[in-house]
Amino acid sequence: MKKIYSLLCILHAFVGVGALFGGGGAIINPECALGASADILKNSPFSNFLIPGIILFTVIGLGNVITAILFRYKLRYQGYISSIFSWALIIWIIVQCIMLNSVNILHVIYFIIGLIEAILSIIILFKKRLFPTNIVLNFYRKINKEQ
Repeated sequence: MKKIYSLLCILHAFVGVGALFGGGGAIINPECALGASADILKNSPFSNFLIPGIILFTVIGLGNVITAILFRYKLRYQGYISSIFSWALIIWIIVQCIMLNSVNILHVIYFIIGLIEAILSIIILFKKRLFPTNIVLNFYRKINKEQ
């Protein structure tokens, strides 16, 4: 369990710091965020990177950094906290690919990182027997008793 906590902490810190820099760059220069022209947003509801930058900075950046810090305290509900920000990353990447109408290697890498975080978060939920995994485990035990 210690390895899972350590790996999740590292992944959340990595994603969070990267999102803070990316979101910060978009907030500081919304017309040309980190060298990307706002023209690539033509298929999105945004005319520049300000709103996406704020979302990236706060939800993905601060959320993941705070999640990484909370791993130090091994909270009972750490699996839920980690899962929320894992799925936020996955959804962010999917929406970003749809809005930009493209997929590049960074999208693939961060999508995979989000999936790994989500799987590890589910493992924590199973180990701690928290909802909804407790229902799955009880159902599994019931099926095995009947056989």
